[in-house]
Amino acid sequence: MTAAESPAARSRLAARPASIRTDLRLIAEMIEPESRVLDIGCGDGALLDYLVHFKQVVGRGLELSQAGVNACVSQGLSVVQGDADQDLSDYPDGAFDYVVLSQTLQATHDPRAVLEQLVRIGRHAIVSFPNFGYWKLRLGLLFKGRMPVTASLPDQWYETQNIHLCTILDFLELARRCGLDIERSLMLDERGDAKPLGSEAIANLTATDAVFLLKRGGTEAAR
Repeated sequence: MTAAESPAARSRLAARPASIRTDLRLIAEMIEPESRVLDIGCGDGALLDYLVHFKQVVGRGLELSQAGVNACVSQGLSVVQGDADQDLSDYPDGAFDYVVLSQTLQATHDPRAVLEQLVRIGRHAIVSFPNFGYWKLRLGLLFKGRMPVTASLPDQWYETQNIHLCTILDFLELARRCGLDIERSLMLDERGDAKPLGSEAIANLTATDAVFLLKRGGTEAAR
């Protein structure tokens, strides 16, 4: 019996699904088993670890912080230090089945260029981000006149790495400008419940976060 097959290891693996963020779980559900996956901005490797053990993917990661890289490598994950704004051009076309960018797009300097790189190096791209059009954020700005601090946007404005916050409507327009097809979309509410995009205006008002499965395609985004 290998270490990975021991009762203790199996118990540890069984506990993983409940421990990852809701949006990461939804992303994992969009990925086919045994796929080639690149997780950009993978943080401590929670998603990669889950995918490797539960979907048997060939997983790779790119992470900006040295602390994140160290955390991933200590778990046996294949992760290198790199910057989404600068290093994606080093990957060849179609190198992966899925390229994941979770809660990171708004922290990049050139979101459009990054998005175009995602669908170049992957057959599919999965992007999640906090929705700055959520109604509570709007009211907070209207009545308090201050940048919001929420579960999705937990840092003060002077500490945050987010430099290009957007709404769901903003992202949809960018996807169309890039000529991308939306294969699947999920909108998350405050409770973590998810549902398909539906009405764009309503989703823009009621969703705290969004997850999109994308691919290169026609100029008109699909639902």
